[in-house]
Amino acid sequence: MANATNLLKPTLIEKENISGLKFPENDVLTSKEDVKMRTAALDKALKLGNLEHGKIKIIFEDAEGVKQVNTTVWGVTDKRVILKKGAVVPIHRIHEVIV
Repeated sequence: MANATNLLKPTLIEKENISGLKFPENDVLTSKEDVKMRTAALDKALKLGNLEHGKIKIIFEDAEGVKQVNTTVWGVTDKRVILKKGAVVPIHRIHEVIV
């Protein structure tokens, strides 16, 4: 996966502030390989969150730019990542998951 943290300087955001963000419909990743790697990283992050309550970094992009949240993943649906305290990030807007 192209390392988003090298290309873009993400703004650190608290998970409590994610609900106020606007997310465009298009996927931030263009390659099928990158999408597969993102899915695998999210699966790993979910296991880490459920078993050890370990925090990970999610680099994602809203309508205003690239953001980073350091959090625990509580759930993953086919379209969203569910974080602690009910915050949700659309999977198609995630550049990178750092476990």
